[in-house]
Amino acid sequence: MDRQFEKYKGIHPGFVLERELKKRSIKQRPFALSIAEHPQSFNAIIKGKRSLSTALALKIEKGLDLDEGTFVMLQAYYDIKKEKEKQLKLTPNLMILRKSLFWDTDVDRIDWEKQAKAVIERVFERGNNDEKEEMTRFYGQAKIQSVLAG
Repeated sequence: MDRQFEKYKGIHPGFVLERELKKRSIKQRPFALSIAEHPQSFNAIIKGKRSLSTALALKIEKGLDLDEGTFVMLQAYYDIKKEKEKQLKLTPNLMILRKSLFWDTDVDRIDWEKQAKAVIERVFERGNNDEKEEMTRFYGQAKIQSVLAG
């Protein structure tokens, strides 16, 4: 990967491509046609609505005379970032937690990380052993002890 693109790790490759085209004063539609790509598909990639396939990344890199693998790696880093974001949004097993514990809120709207202190306190104050075990599994023993001690 070109060193100049290292700073773009985690950013959709389409945004980086758009910037690179502007920097070189290359119009999007003619460039798409020059590498035998549909302009609409190319535009969707530039807008971040579609991912960049390896085959197209190689065509783009060749068309812009960039190191092979530059855009492929940017797509991989972007995919990693998105997967990490998904994993952060994981929730505890809601089948174990009784709805009555959260009678005053919509369980689907709880931000389990931002509201961890309130959730832990509520479950350990009003929950049964299974619910407490689920909180310990989800948050980890250290976080539970930290919240309950503080």
